Amino acid sequence: MADLTARYGNLHVSNHPLVAHKLTLLRDNGTAPKQFRELVRELSWLIGYEAMSDLTTRPRSIETPLEPMEGAELEPRVGLVPVLRAGLGMVDAMLELMPTAQVWHIGLYRDERTLKPVEYYNKLPDAATVQVCLILDPMLATGGSSAATVDILKAWGAARIKQVSLIAAPEGIATLSEAHPDVDIHVCAVDRNLNERGYIMPGLGDAGDRQFGTFAGPGSEPGHASDETAEVVRRLQRTLADD
Repeated sequence: MADLTARYGNLHVSNHPLVAHKLTLLRDNGTAPKQFRELVRELSWLIGYEAMSDLTTRPRSIETPLEPMEGAELEPRVGLVPVLRAGLGMVDAMLELMPTAQVWHIGLYRDERTLKPVEYYNKLPDAATVQVCLILDPMLATGGSSAATVDILKAWGAARIKQVSLIAAPEGIATLSEAHPDVDIHVCAVDRNLNERGYIMPGLGDAGDRQFGTFAGPGSEPGHASDETAEVVRRLQRTLADD
């Protein structure tokens, strides 16, 4: 991980002990959907707090019960962009931190053969209404969906964009950083690599399925990746090794 943070100056990995503790519980295969959702919310609060540490403020004059004083208020308008559906579990925690934040949804799904993102839902207004956008997606795996979301937000007119995730793979960090080096990436942990099916290892499984109780177990999934999927993962890993 040290090599990645040295290579990519936009990568920020939390070293908070509470994050490590809660992330272990989140990963545990025995964690039920209710507790999983609660942990996603708690971790989102913690990593969101860190991700917003550099937002600018402006002076605000107020009166305490004892005397007037000069305080501060958040300056930029902030937008939350959860990537459907897994990103929905991160929204409530972020709204607790910033109750005035706008929430805009972008729907992308990953083609299971090519691992490429496919957009199916986008309700952004015609022009940007915020200065800072936080992309919320628990898993930064191949990085394709995140890079595509950034493309959409930049075309929309967003001035500053941050990626906020719980777990990232090195391949996804490389993909997003090389496509958009100006986008800060805030994560709770960086895992070892992607497997041949594009899952983060050791990871936590499918974040959407585990939040919403739709995971039927390993027996319900194909036992092997298609040759096309495996080749996409190998190509990402070769690119990372070459850098």
